[in-house]
Amino acid sequence: MHTAALARSIPFFPYPQVFLSEEDDLVSIFRDVGRRGAFILQRDVAHFEENLARFLDVRHAIGVANATDGLLIALRAAWTESGRCDPGSVEPGSEVIFSSHTMVATAAAIHFAGATPVPVECGADHLIDPAAVEAAITPRTRAILPTQLNGRTADMDALEGICARHGLLLIEDAAQALGARFRGRCAGTFGAAAAISFFPAKLLGCLGDGGAVITGDSEIAARAAALHDHGRGADGEIRGWGLNSRLDNLQAAILDYRLQKYGAAIERRRALAQAYRDALADVDEIVLPPGPGGDPDHFDVYQNYEIEALGRDELREFLAARGIGTLLPWGGKAVHQWEALGLRTARLPRTDDLFERVLLLPMHVWLAEEEIADIAGAIKDFYRGRVFGGRNRKER
Repeated sequence: MHTAALARSIPFFPYPQVFLSEEDDLVSIFRDVGRRGAFILQRDVAHFEENLARFLDVRHAIGVANATDGLLIALRAAWTESGRCDPGSVEPGSEVIFSSHTMVATAAAIHFAGATPVPVECGADHLIDPAAVEAAITPRTRAILPTQLNGRTADMDALEGICARHGLLLIEDAAQALGARFRGRCAGTFGAAAAISFFPAKLLGCLGDGGAVITGDSEIAARAAALHDHGRGADGEIRGWGLNSRLDNLQAAILDYRLQKYGAAIERRRALAQAYRDALADVDEIVLPPGPGGDPDHFDVYQNYEIEALGRDELREFLAARGIGTLLPWGGKAVHQWEALGLRTARLPRTDDLFERVLLLPMHVWLAEEEIADIAGAIKDFYRGRVFGGRNRKER
């Protein structure tokens, strides 16, 4: 089959645009911060934390070095009842349930908090399956850690109900879901605490690593603030062992500037998601994510555009030959499939099956509708005349 390349390539994510699209404003921010000598825990961090908390309608936001640290800090700060900030407060053998369809960082945070990560299945929406969560609960289970994936929030009513029935802690991995809502509430505001990522390719990205811990609990916020700054409390006293995981002040200034325009970025992604849906609605060999107006309970922000595709690997090669970049999530493996982590004994057939078909298409604010038309056209060209076994199209 002819696979002539497009007149211009369409990268999966154009990293230079993170800087070039706002170069003059970013240089101005850099000069302002540099001329003030404001590099660590200055007013820019405080302003961003206040504005982020206001955006999420939550009491506290604490800037941290990255979302992986954020999850670790959230777990330890929420777990500690005595006010100590040491990992000994996590009872050995304690278990935390999470969806295996996530970045390894989610499980790593559980591991380094001193607990055992327990992977479970995702549902048809690619998010953690509440029924699988309930089935995995044991006397050792202490918490549930759902990943709010691809800019969509899980069924938080079901998960909150499970936590209430079993006396479990709820911590959210909201790294990919800033601004996503479930029944009007923002991702990151359901559990005891949550973490958000500001990696450059995230919805709200900076020029390096960055993250935040979110909580509505003032005691958890105080412990998280101490944990992220060497165990120091607001009075400067060391309360226990802590980390050096402070959000860089320059990155905070950039994030605060971008947060003011974040609503427009969300609407752009939702418009692009609808354009994908309109262009690919008649392709039976792929399963699309829910459309932006299809579910009144969910407000999705489309961090990623994750599809299921028959003949996924061949399709990916075909698109690459056309100059279209795609990505296999998490390097093409769910967490339980990484044998070195010792979780391979978990039997998750639905997730295993999904990872034979799952694929990320380009999704970012610089993507043009014409490029989506080109991507959709190439996908249709690939499937034209081909016959694949397996399941037919099913909405999710």
